[in-house]
Amino acid sequence: MSTSAQIPGKGQPTPAAGKAKRSQREVARTGAIVVLAILLTLFAVFNLKEVKVSYVFGSGKAPLIVVIVISVLFGIVLTYLAERLQQRKKKP
Repeated sequence: MSTSAQIPGKGQPTPAAGKAKRSQREVARTGAIVVLAILLTLFAVFNLKEVKVSYVFGSGKAPLIVVIVISVLFGIVLTYLAERLQQRKKKP
């Protein structure tokens, strides 16, 4: 056995050694995403109370966060469809 055998992990470049540092913009974007994730989690935790929801054909109970999320998603879909309809009218 040779005494010059390499020890694993010694003298070899680390995987991150060849990579450039992240730019300030990337770090800021990552930080903003983390902060938004924390805020959304807190928002969900504080809005778990059951509320009565009246539908067109009846009513029921649901957690407030579910009602809020469904309302936001419904608004996003309606906005998207309205923009597509408006773009279609503009085309000759």
